Amino acid sequence: MFEAKAAFSGFSVDDLTKAKTFYQETLGLNVDRDGVGLGLHMPGGGTVFAYPKKDHQPATFTILNFEVDDIDVAVDELTRRGVRFEHYEDGPQTDGKGILRGKSQNLGPNIAWFKDPAGNVLAVIER
Repeated sequence: MFEAKAAFSGFSVDDLTKAKTFYQETLGLNVDRDGVGLGLHMPGGGTVFAYPKKDHQPATFTILNFEVDDIDVAVDELTRRGVRFEHYEDGPQTDGKGILRGKSQNLGPNIAWFKDPAGNVLAVIER
């Protein structure tokens, strides 16, 4: 019988040094060198593994969602730290800050997407 003791997710990046700087300094995560990659320690527990891949292709979907209490405060702080938020005009539209105001449109939570240095899509989401 299959009895896993734990589980974790992973994703590729094209430059470990840039990834470490971004996840540690810009996002404020605890980051450890873990074998050939990085262990990203998530708020609330758990670890995600980022590994180098020579022919890396950025994920075209959201690989990590960071829950926040106030999306405007989070977006403003990350913007001050150099994060550039995505702006979408097709389908549900984001506002000038890059926030999809899902609650007011009955489209789910308020959410804002951005990319890491490797082009992977991340998001802050208000719960």
